[in-house]
Amino acid sequence: MKPKRIVSGMRPTGKMHLGNLHGALLNWKKLQQQYDCFYFIADWHALTSDYAHTEIIQQSIYEIILDWIASGIDPELSTFFVQSDIKEHAELFLLFSMITPLPWLERNPTYKDQLKELGQKDINTYGFLGYPVLQAADIMIYKANMVPVGEDQAPHVELTREIVRRFNHLYGEIFPIPKVLLAPTSRILGLDRRKMSKSYNNAIYLSDSDQEIDKKVSQMITDPQRARRKDPGDPEICNVFTFHEIYTDSETISQISQDCRLANIGCVECKKIMSENLKQGLGPLRAKREELADNKSIIKEILDVGNQKARAIARQTMIEVQDAMKIKTFGSRT
Repeated sequence: MKPKRIVSGMRPTGKMHLGNLHGALLNWKKLQQQYDCFYFIADWHALTSDYAHTEIIQQSIYEIILDWIASGIDPELSTFFVQSDIKEHAELFLLFSMITPLPWLERNPTYKDQLKELGQKDINTYGFLGYPVLQAADIMIYKANMVPVGEDQAPHVELTREIVRRFNHLYGEIFPIPKVLLAPTSRILGLDRRKMSKSYNNAIYLSDSDQEIDKKVSQMITDPQRARRKDPGDPEICNVFTFHEIYTDSETISQISQDCRLANIGCVECKKIMSENLKQGLGPLRAKREELADNKSIIKEILDVGNQKARAIARQTMIEVQDAMKIKTFGSRT
């Protein structure tokens, strides 16, 4: 019996950070042991909000693949590819857009939230509104059974399910109804206690140097109620302690928790301990990344192989779609 297929992607808008690692990449690493995983660079999706600044996309593709592999996602187990290299995504997106009612897109809660969050950008565009339809095409061109997403993206997958149901009702059972596979929620926040994000300039990147990590950790907001060194703290509301829970051994964590509550340790010292443990924890990943960075041809080869595999599946899907919709014309590809 063939393993179920998973499809997921990331927009190439910069390097990966710790939020990406704990919110997605480590989960992807785990999933590849059980499922047929297709992971793609969503460069067309990047244009939906960053169409005015496209220069970052090409360099980001290379950086992201480095981070994926260094994080343990194995191109021998998972298929890596670039969205824009598989033109069938755009073709299926066009066909799906013909049957998707406008109110379905306008009521999408993620769309409304992002209009507010990205208010500094002009994103009142057809492309941004239609983002979930392109996402539906990304998923269904490979007939994915499941889609790993965070809770904020779950409405997009639900819209995909609605589009697929409508397509199958109109033209026959071509696509499976994909299920949401909720990804673990990352407890790690940014330096300022907001969601870790490139746009907030509050991220610790997987490619950061020791000096950059030390500097960023020193700037992290801790317990906002602890104004002075002699004040007792509360580790439960301290973002630095959240990092300790991941990168520090249990015995030290217990001691830090106790010392913080009794004001026996200050935030500066606590941060220094965490920074050292963070650098040590990221050591193997950073070493692997540095090794790969010296040979760009490896990344190109991996993407060439992945693109070829993805393209073959996508072409077959489009043949089935054209047949079902009775729009296959004389001279169409076979």
